[in-house]
Amino acid sequence: MRGLLWWVRSLMGDHDYERFVAHRARVHPGEPVPTERDYWRARYADADRNPGARCC
Repeated sequence: MRGLLWWVRSLMGDHDYERFVAHRARVHPGEPVPTERDYWRARYADADRNPGARCC
């Protein structure tokens, strides 16, 4: 059950911000990290600007 919950959360993007913070700390140490709210706002804005493979 625990593994299934982890998989569903990963599929929905729940771990994306955690991975982003880890990446920033590793690749850009000392630089400020956006809040989770700002991260999602920028991510959705980028998706709207660059729809890519979306159908709509």
